[in-house]
Amino acid sequence: MKRKYFYIVGLACILLGNGCSDFLEQKPDTILPNDEVYSDPNLIKSVLANFYERLSRGLKPNTTDQYYQWGQRAGGEQYDYTTIDEAIKYDFDQVNTFDRNRWRVYDYELVRNINQFLQGLNQTTVLSDTEKAPLLGEARLIRAWYYFNMCRSLGGMPLVGDEVFDFTPGDDVTALQRPRATEAATYDYIISECHAIASLMTSEKTTNSARANKWTAKMLEARAALYAGSLAKYNSQMPAPIQTTGREVGIERSKAESYYQQALDAATEVIEQGPYALQDKRPDDKARNFYEAVCMKDANTEVIWARDYIFPGQTHGFTTGNLPASMAQDANTSYLSVLLNLAEEFELINTTTPGVGSKFDVGSLSGTPKFFNTASELFEQRDPRLGGTILYPGSVFANTEVVYQAGQLNQQDGQWIKREGAANSSDAQGNLITSANGPVFSSSLRLVNKTGFGIRKFLDETPGAGTIGRGSEMWEPRFRIAEAHLIAAEAAFELNGGSNAVSLANINAVRTRAGVQPLTILTFENIVHENRVEFAFEDHRYWDMLRWRLADKTWSGGSSNEKAGRRGLWPYRVVAPGSPENGKWAFEVKNMNFIYPNPLNFEVRHYYSELDNSWLNNNPKLVKNPYQ
Repeated sequence: MKRKYFYIVGLACILLGNGCSDFLEQKPDTILPNDEVYSDPNLIKSVLANFYERLSRGLKPNTTDQYYQWGQRAGGEQYDYTTIDEAIKYDFDQVNTFDRNRWRVYDYELVRNINQFLQGLNQTTVLSDTEKAPLLGEARLIRAWYYFNMCRSLGGMPLVGDEVFDFTPGDDVTALQRPRATEAATYDYIISECHAIASLMTSEKTTNSARANKWTAKMLEARAALYAGSLAKYNSQMPAPIQTTGREVGIERSKAESYYQQALDAATEVIEQGPYALQDKRPDDKARNFYEAVCMKDANTEVIWARDYIFPGQTHGFTTGNLPASMAQDANTSYLSVLLNLAEEFELINTTTPGVGSKFDVGSLSGTPKFFNTASELFEQRDPRLGGTILYPGSVFANTEVVYQAGQLNQQDGQWIKREGAANSSDAQGNLITSANGPVFSSSLRLVNKTGFGIRKFLDETPGAGTIGRGSEMWEPRFRIAEAHLIAAEAAFELNGGSNAVSLANINAVRTRAGVQPLTILTFENIVHENRVEFAFEDHRYWDMLRWRLADKTWSGGSSNEKAGRRGLWPYRVVAPGSPENGKWAFEVKNMNFIYPNPLNFEVRHYYSELDNSWLNNNPKLVKNPYQ
């Protein structure tokens, strides 16, 4: 008889009476046989902890150091944040197309291990049925999350259910091969699994939201249903809908309404019955409130499920890499520069067109500049979520002002003249020319900002979090209650139009918490806008653009498409003694083509990842994706 083995964490490390994050921070360091694992409740839970870890650092097959990228994550590759219209990195990048395989996940070894775990857990006698139930639910949730991440990039893929396939070299592998399921069937499986396991799992919050609970399952059910509904509707509206003959890619338009209703029902259950609420503890400081709602673990009411980090043991280098240069705590700094493309999406607080972004009114430095009394004045007129998401000129991080200054604006013969220098340069009178933080015009200079905006979201204020030796404990939220509201708003909109009370109540709950005007009617453009500003840098934007089939239209390349280009907003301090504008600030829109010469160019073929040739060779029943 074959003996199954599991990686488990060292017994000395497992103190399961500690918090959930202690449970999750353990790394596997021992291999034990199946029968030994399922004779010890602690070892059973350590196997489950290993599955959680593999959701963010799953090894690719037949490798020892290559990991799947599970989208944008603070603890993942920081380059992932530069692939769309949110940010760029600090040095030259001539990328001219999308890598449609970058976030492709294909890990049936994880599915097999989870199925082995479910089999062993069901058979063990060391836990009661009541004790087993939440563990079974968590394992199935992790499996459903894997399928969701795979399906959103690859479309329908083989569904193996709870089966565990044993294989000995020389066996006929034909019986083990499975064809791809349809895209609809794959989403149906995810939705039904989440619906079924919700009753198995605790309805209570977990420590730092690190372990999945009932509401995690309902959120995945809602998100998967919304994605499926969007694909059914918007793919069918394309001039040439993307689909395969067997519908491995391509969901029938007739299924959209059913999916939207499932999404609405699941999201509403989370909102009305769950223990979470939109966090609004600082009504007088909405920017700070938003930052804390997303980034602060203590007494958080917002985050439903997150990948947590704990010091010592597990930390990451996001803060180390992205602090402004003047605040750097180690050798790295300023990796990400946030784009004006994103910043101008945060609407004016006092606007006649709520629910959409607008350009900054800065005049022209070569004509008639518009002057501002402070570096921050221009941005303080905007949706406060801007301040919780982005470091802008004059903003504050860890009680210290962030100085972004591209140069001076001097007056000569009645004309305004720009004067720029090297980072941290001053004139003969001691006036700052260009800040140590930048922005600077250089395609090769690292460790300095290029756009005039830095990232605020997920930047850790904890002392020492920016050092390589310590690192940051900043978590990675996967689900927030704000998403439940926006799923409900979007699903109800798709079912009943933009005037229905459910849509308006839910989107306005998020907007009121944010500190912007409520909407009186909802449009599709409002939905796109709200998701963009609420979930910037949270691994939503790319997938939203795919499910709405907007990516090839918005990021269509070409120098004439401003949305596909990358832009910054450079601040200049007026140094003009005797002028009434002396000491004020002016701004200039700056094209980032000196560092990113090619616009974003998303083609129709990029909507789905490719199936790797090795997968196709190992399983002839698989069919290729379109444009492959």
